Amino acid sequence: MNRELTINGIHYNEIALKEYCNDKISGSVEEWEGDYCRFILEWLNDSDQVRAKTSGSTGTPKEMYLSKQKMLNSAKLTGEFFEFAKGQNALFCLSANFIAGKMMIVRAFAWQLNLIPVSPDGHPLRSINSTIDFAAMIPLQLRNSLNGRSGLHLVKKLLIGGGAVDQKLEQDLQTLSTHCFIGYGMTETVSHVAIRPLNGIHKSDNYQAMGKAKFSIDDRNCLFIDAPDIISEPLLTNDVVHLISESKFKWQGRFDNVINSGGIKLFPEQIEKKLESIINCPFYLIGIPDEHLGQKLILLIESIDFDEKQKIELTQKMKSLLEKYEQAREIFYLEEFKRTSTGKIQREATLSLLNLSK
Repeated sequence: MNRELTINGIHYNEIALKEYCNDKISGSVEEWEGDYCRFILEWLNDSDQVRAKTSGSTGTPKEMYLSKQKMLNSAKLTGEFFEFAKGQNALFCLSANFIAGKMMIVRAFAWQLNLIPVSPDGHPLRSINSTIDFAAMIPLQLRNSLNGRSGLHLVKKLLIGGGAVDQKLEQDLQTLSTHCFIGYGMTETVSHVAIRPLNGIHKSDNYQAMGKAKFSIDDRNCLFIDAPDIISEPLLTNDVVHLISESKFKWQGRFDNVINSGGIKLFPEQIEKKLESIINCPFYLIGIPDEHLGQKLILLIESIDFDEKQKIELTQKMKSLLEKYEQAREIFYLEEFKRTSTGKIQREATLSLLNLSK
């Protein structure tokens, strides 16, 4: 395992790197700097595992331990896919408390990249004025960078994760010179296990396996992952997919979110895609108990500016856009949704704000 690292163009051997991190932690640095330095020290310790925690998007965040060797294997696969080379610039703009941020540091170790740490806020490119060979961002960071056109042209390859890329954002990527990809994965799979190109000549709706990963489905059509390089044993997910081959699939939605309304199974994520063109603020669909239908579909919108007229207009637009069984039976407005620390909407927790039993 390589124990040297280059940060902002300065190469540190193991001893110097530990001194750098300890100085940062003991000094008056920002919290995010202390976080990534603590992870570097954890990576350099004698344990063969590191602590990690899930994002909490589908429940309470949980702590787990990940094999350093599996993380290195994942970094190797990513580097091969994106054609990393020693000395390339890697922008580090994610929290080191979660797997995506941890893996950026591991990739820098494994491939001897030049790690460029910046605050993991919504505007990661504001201080960047040199070419970035590789970066990983969440959709919010990408959207802000796209809107401001602040330095995005300097990024050659971009991996997006931590949330869904909506239709408008994906359309906006088509004119970029930056090659954009979205990863499929989770903490348990040590970051992504499959990748989908979002723009360029290889643009696709399908996720392609990384390395030797193989996919199958269970009787719910949920994805089953066998990737011995990065997970110790096969993993069954709650992601409903259309399986194209053992190395390729199209994501359809979360089984946890499937709504059975009048005997019809509805995937809210698919309906939400259709609504993105007519709703300009955060929203989502969810099912609540109904004595006639079993579950009825409702629409939650995050907004402080709404009235009955807007609700009526939106209902009419949905009637012309959606199938009859896809229509929301009720629309609710909330000032603020509940989110995880990585920005994902917590659907069940937000629904509880309405005091509706589910």
